[in-house]
Amino acid sequence: MRIIDRLPSCFVLFLAIAAGPVLPARAAETCPFISARELAGAMPALKWSLISNQDGRGCIYQGGRGDTMMLTVFRNPDKDRARELYATFVKTLGERMPLNAVAGIGEEGQGGTSAAGAERQEASIVTLSGDYILQISVYPTGRRADDALLGPLTEAARVAIANVSKSSERFGNCEWLTAADADGFLDNSTLTVQRTGAGSCMMFDREANTMTVAVIDISRATVVSMMKRTGPCQHVAIPEFGGEAFGEHSCTKGNGNAVTIYVWKNGRQASILFAPVKPHPESGSVERLKAVAGRVYGKL
Repeated sequence: MRIIDRLPSCFVLFLAIAAGPVLPARAAETCPFISARELAGAMPALKWSLISNQDGRGCIYQGGRGDTMMLTVFRNPDKDRARELYATFVKTLGERMPLNAVAGIGEEGQGGTSAAGAERQEASIVTLSGDYILQISVYPTGRRADDALLGPLTEAARVAIANVSKSSERFGNCEWLTAADADGFLDNSTLTVQRTGAGSCMMFDREANTMTVAVIDISRATVVSMMKRTGPCQHVAIPEFGGEAFGEHSCTKGNGNAVTIYVWKNGRQASILFAPVKPHPESGSVERLKAVAGRVYGKL
């Protein structure tokens, strides 16, 4: 993600199409949504170790039997968008397993377990609470995901749903992009601006066309290596932003309509991605995206 399986509509596409390596998250001692003591109380028969706090948006655990548990919180711009996203989650989850209503967790919830013969065993809970959606999934190793697992998982969800406001997701502003930067690329009448983590943000419209910027600390040598790498996208140098700047377009894998510009300055690299979900007047246009990249470059 994930997280890709969990994000439909306006959210899922920006992850599915932003083709780039995902660095492992730094291990954390605590999860903002459920403490170690609360988790042990909810699931006393299982011992979990927190291996990653996903920048305040979710937590990943590993169990002593080799199990994996993923807890993810999705904040939405408003309740209507949250309900739309929740309905898609339920539909997607229902394609993998039979679901039943789960009472007493948020406004509404659904949970279930995969069939006995499923290749990948899974027990999942997805719930809606105001602007937030919580999903917790356990993937056991070498045994069934049955009601004996779903019950404790439901109790963990009951605790976590009360803490979803601790999510780091924020909307409405971005240090790298403004709504004006998206003019000509996104529909400003349905535009949402979302901060997706330290140094990264995105904008998306109702059609799910997306513009993202991510800024990371990176060496010049690594950037130069990126420029020279072979892959499914065509590269073009952009010398007006320095010898390390380049664009990627016309990708044969992923979203072929997308274009990304990479710029580097003061030890930091910014990637500027425009990813329409279908052919668009600016599909694959490095030239037009230069205007946005120039503004970002000036802030590095």
